[in-house]
Order: sequence, then C-alpha cells, then structure tokens
Amino acid sequence: MRNKIAAYLKEVEAFSAEKPEQLEEFRIKFLSKKGLIPALFADFKFIPAEQRKETGKLINRLKTEVLEKIVQLKDTMDSQNEGVGSGFDLSLPAMDPLGSRHPLSIVRNEIIDIFSRIGFTVSEGPEIEDDFHNFSALNFPEDHPARDMQDTFFIEKNPDLALRTHTSSVQVRVMENSQPPLRTISPGRVFRNEAISARAHCIFHQVEGLYVDEGVSFTDLKQTLFYFARELFGEHTKIRFRPSYFPFTEPSAEMDVSCNICGGKGCNICKYTGWVEILGCGMVDPNVLKSCNIDSEKYTGFAFGMGIERITMLKYQVNDLRLFFENDLRFLNQFKSAR
Repeated sequence: MRNKIAAYLKEVEAFSAEKPEQLEEFRIKFLSKKGLIPALFADFKFIPAEQRKETGKLINRLKTEVLEKIVQLKDTMDSQNEGVGSGFDLSLPAMDPLGSRHPLSIVRNEIIDIFSRIGFTVSEGPEIEDDFHNFSALNFPEDHPARDMQDTFFIEKNPDLALRTHTSSVQVRVMENSQPPLRTISPGRVFRNEAISARAHCIFHQVEGLYVDEGVSFTDLKQTLFYFARELFGEHTKIRFRPSYFPFTEPSAEMDVSCNICGGKGCNICKYTGWVEILGCGMVDPNVLKSCNIDSEKYTGFAFGMGIERITMLKYQVNDLRLFFENDLRFLNQFKSAR
C-alpha cells in the first residue's frame, strides 16, 4: 500500500488543470465515495498493526495534498477568469458604494474633525460601567436622582454595574491613567431609562470633552465652544450661555444655539422659544480632579457634553428623533450625498 500511496502523491504533485471540468474529475477520482482515498481507508484494516501508524500518516498526507491542490488550482482559475467576458474595464476607478452613511455617523465624524483641529484627541471606554466611574468619581451624591432606577439601567445580577448614562465615565478613566495637560473628547453610545418620543430616546449618542491644564479658565471654555458651534452650524448661528448645575462642574452652564428648523419662530423642537440647548458645560469641580489623583491646586479644567441626535436634528432639520432608529431607507438615502 505504501508504494501505491507514493505513486498517488507523485500524480497529485504533477497534476494541473486549465478547466473547471478537469479539476472536478480530479476531485472525484480521489475524494468521492468510490474514490482512491476512501478505498485506501477501507483497506486500512488489512494493514499489519505495526505498520498502521506510518501508513495512516501517509494516507492523511495524500488527502491533505489533494485538497491543497484543488484550492490552489481553483484560486488560479478564479484570478485568471476575473472580469473576462464581463464587459468591465478593471483598470477604471471603482464605482460609488451603493449604501449611505447614517446621519448620526456623519455628524459624529464632523464633530470629531472640528475638535481634532484644535488639538483634542479621541478617547473611548466601556458601555457597561461601575458606580465609581459613572457616578462617584464625578461628584454625584449618594442620593442623586440619576442613581435611581427611573434614570439608569442597572445590571440585575450586579447592582454596582450599569449601562453608562454619559461618556463622562471615559473622562474619569483618562484622568486616572494620565496627568495634565489633557485635551480629549469621548464619543459614544449612552443609555437612560426615558420614555421614547420625538425629542427623547432610551439610547442616544454623546460627545463629551475635557481640557485640564494649568491656568484653564471659563473664557477658554467659551471660546472653544464658540469656535465649535460656528464651524458646525455656520458663522451666522446665534449662541447663548445660561447658568446651570451639574455635579461634576462648577460653575456650570448650558449652551443654546438658534433653531434653524423654524428660523427662530418657534417649533416643537425648540419648544417654541427659537433656541435649542445643544450642550452642557462648566469648569471641572475640584472634587472630580481629586478623585482622579490630579492636583486641584495646580490644575484647572473645563468639560462639556452634547447629544449627537439633537445636533443632527438641527443640522439636517429633522423634527423627530425616532427616525434615526427606524432604519427606513427612504429616510437614510437622503444622506447619501453627505458621505
């Protein structure tokens, strides 16, 4: 049997084919139910026990080489026949892709690009977070409403874990593992236990920013956000800041831009005020810096956070947030030219 296998190996090594029919005949000859290799396995029981190990290795080697030869020749044929008779000139540039980018992805990338121009890096983190990174390190009191089940999706088997409610948790991780100067944005998906409507959803997307260094002031924050808003919405966009409160910043503010859906006349998106709040911001609370082992006497910083859905609604004049999650091609195809 060894001599027979050796002869088959030489035959396989020397075999070549130019047509698929020849390759199929080769496969049938060796691998079909009545082929040569199944016949060798059938006769294997008649081999003396002391020769079975070596003979078995030879049969397996033969089978492997037959399979490799088939794959090799098939790949060669496919590469030679690619485009033949199809009427295509393979030297021409590729056609535009058939799909389109999701509007949230378009705006997310645009926001990242704007902040990248002024030195912000991109940081990412886990969507399932522990209490420290999602709440405690950000100066949330133990009895803060955001810790309640009404606002947060907690993991049932481990109440210390929850779906992150903001990407500020990523900023905590950055401050834990790096020392100032820090200048980073954190885009990502977040989750809150809210009723779904034209203006809200239980899943949405954020971009949060952080800048920590010596001598950082509220003026630096305002100028950064003025630059961002006018780059994104245009130079004629009106902007205003209003005092607000967030556990992790002090002082805090909310920034509004003029509603370009109604032109400032009033609609359901701007609650008939002519203004839309697009982000919250403020100076990083010293307690947050301390919890991340950053010297709050030496360093100051600012932070901001925005919802990508709301900004996308403004930018493309979409009046119902739910459209972003319905995968309606009639809606999504409108953004093909915005890739």
